[in-house]
Amino acid sequence: MLDADFFRRWMAVTSTTVDREAERLTALDSPIGDADHGSNLRRGFSAVRAALDKEPPATPGAVLTRSGRLLISTVGGASGPLYGTLLRRTGKALGDAPEVSREQLAEALRTGVAAVRQLGGAAPGDKTMIDALVPAVDALGDSFAAARAAAEKGAVATTPMRARKGRASYLGERSIGHQDPGATSAALLIACLAETSETSEASEASGTYEAGEVSGG
Repeated sequence: MLDADFFRRWMAVTSTTVDREAERLTALDSPIGDADHGSNLRRGFSAVRAALDKEPPATPGAVLTRSGRLLISTVGGASGPLYGTLLRRTGKALGDAPEVSREQLAEALRTGVAAVRQLGGAAPGDKTMIDALVPAVDALGDSFAAARAAAEKGAVATTPMRARKGRASYLGERSIGHQDPGATSAALLIACLAETSETSEASEASGTYEAGEVSGG
């Protein structure tokens, strides 16, 4: 079962990873976007981590709901509303339960992804974050590792696609050949979820985990 501490560590690992990968995300965004995807997400997830450390929410749903609201208020461009909606709607779907299962998280994330699709009007194949999130949610019912692999495969698969949504769609055929930055950052988010699970399992097995200990590697 996954408690609030697990979800706070997920957001902390994501903050560390986005900070490390910000330049790569921006480089992917440069030819088909506004060249600010990495810097925007870095600012947003840094704010999330600071807020959760200062006043830790008591439930998994509250962690994600607060994280989503912070991303909406601190991240510029389309990323803030999209990632904010994903986490906020996922958190609301989890409700007030003190602990949730992986299967419950998968269903809640499915609700969050549906909200993102409605907000952005994107579908699989449109060369957006949806191309990583949809297969990840489908695979999360099997395992965290399967979700990570599916998200990474989905992100890479955007490279030969022609963008149909977002700023990249204005480029038409010129968007082909570039991996979508939103799908890439979505895959990072899912990879951080899998890493958090692996760290938790290893720590429980060894009995060495201490609250607040986070690996960003």
